[in-house]
Amino acid sequence: MSPSRSRRYFMLLLLLCGFGGILFRLVTLQVLQAAELTARADRQHQKSVTFEGARGAVTDRHGKVLAMNMEVPSVFGVPTALESPAATARHLSPVLHVRRDELEKKLRQDKSFVWLARKVEPEQGQRLERLSLDGIGVVMEGRRFYPKGPLLAHVLGFAGMDGQGLEGLERRYESQLHGEKRVTILQRDALGRTVFPKGLSEKAPAPGHALTLTIDEVIQYVAEKELEEAVNHARAKGGTIIVMDPQTGAILGMAVSPRFDPNAVASLTPDRWRNRALTDTYEPGSTMKVMVAAAALEEKVMMPGTMLFGENGRMVVASTTIHDHEKMGWMTFAQMIQKSSNIGAAKTGMALGEQRLYRYLQSFGFGQRTDIDLPGEVSGLLKPPKDWGRRSLASISMGQEIGVTALQMVSAIAAIANNGVMMKPYVVSEIRDEKGMLVKEVMPQVKRRVVSPETARTLTTILEGVVTDGTGAKAAIPGFRVAGKTGTAQKIDPRTGTYSNTQFIGSFIGYVPAESPRLAVIVVIDEPQGEAWGGVVSAPVFRRVGEQVLNYLGVSRDDQIKIALATDRNVRE
Repeated sequence: MSPSRSRRYFMLLLLLCGFGGILFRLVTLQVLQAAELTARADRQHQKSVTFEGARGAVTDRHGKVLAMNMEVPSVFGVPTALESPAATARHLSPVLHVRRDELEKKLRQDKSFVWLARKVEPEQGQRLERLSLDGIGVVMEGRRFYPKGPLLAHVLGFAGMDGQGLEGLERRYESQLHGEKRVTILQRDALGRTVFPKGLSEKAPAPGHALTLTIDEVIQYVAEKELEEAVNHARAKGGTIIVMDPQTGAILGMAVSPRFDPNAVASLTPDRWRNRALTDTYEPGSTMKVMVAAAALEEKVMMPGTMLFGENGRMVVASTTIHDHEKMGWMTFAQMIQKSSNIGAAKTGMALGEQRLYRYLQSFGFGQRTDIDLPGEVSGLLKPPKDWGRRSLASISMGQEIGVTALQMVSAIAAIANNGVMMKPYVVSEIRDEKGMLVKEVMPQVKRRVVSPETARTLTTILEGVVTDGTGAKAAIPGFRVAGKTGTAQKIDPRTGTYSNTQFIGSFIGYVPAESPRLAVIVVIDEPQGEAWGGVVSAPVFRRVGEQVLNYLGVSRDDQIKIALATDRNVRE
């Protein structure tokens, strides 16, 4: 074979090898590695970001907005498109109020998308747009806003930066309130800039459902105003007021002190925003005598005129001494309640016995959650009789050795107001979709009958005497019959494990008008300084709240009926 022909064959072989290599590479890229390379290209040129529809609004019973969404700017960066991350961070820092080194660290990442600041103030977004920085963009997102500030904060709770409910109703109704989630693919142009698809605003995810509450904004305002004034005046640690419709269980107002602003929770601790009305337990003291009296009347171990001896203010039980605030001799059962005799209450409990008293306290809801539609509720403390000590029967009868929440107590007194029928408390009355169509309507729910209507009416008459002739005189509302009970309880000193001589809880529970109750109210003042009696620190608050709310609701005063009924009652007695 001639040299020239050999060279031709050699060149042909080289060309075939070259084409073969190219063909092999094409097969590798187009077939064998196609999926991997496509995914890599997508990662380089696309970025998926999850957007969520606006959370549903929360309104009071009359449609006044308590929680809503505002469209505010969120700032993102495209690190791979930046020429100088340091310079960009220097421009952004004073606008976003974020440290320069933190921004620069994010902007130096090998990513095509990073969040720099979520849900900033509109003014910050406007300043950023004027800067017109390459590789920096703004997108509008929904931020939760509470237009009434601290009003109803402990019930509403709040949502986090990612739009998820973290406390209160926002947490309890998260699945209904949160909007539809949608993943959006962001494209990068030839210069590496992130481009949002056209029509993004038109394609916004569907918003969440709206809640209508049983809360009345005006009643809530009255409760919070009066509670704050009472706490400040008594130099107290805090307090709670709950206003309930006893016929339905609907919560009309729930105030907790100290307050907080759900628009600014970043610097607060959980202790500040927990809803103490249903998370904190306390020994109720003499307000528990109402439930003990109800049990005694229902079981007919006591009648209003049954005589009890007050032991002149001092009685020994299980090697311990029970004292009354004044020396009392013989008194009727009704007077025992009206004068709040500890000795009389202890004797009433002994007449009932452990099992019957325990059964009635359970029926009134103690030792169990009310199942209100709010998170964080505790069951309180009610030990079974097998765990009682020798003095427990007497102690529980006068409100010691039992832990209750304010919500449990107002639910119990509301059952007396409602002719002996206990209703389930609730705060959400309706759920509606984004078009305003009704999704769910919450109807009043009967839990059980606690005592007979006759017992409830008899006890109401006795509790009216607490206000007209007993320890609750400062709760009287001119023109209305008020039924209620005062309570003053010593707190346990955590250092000694014994009852404190300086730390008390003053409370008042009651309902009005007594003949046809519209409101059941509890007022709890925690650690008032100076006079700590419930009749002094809490009863006047009940009066002020009750008077304003009754006037607001248009409930008419009727002194003539009041006088006639009082006269008739005196004749019967």
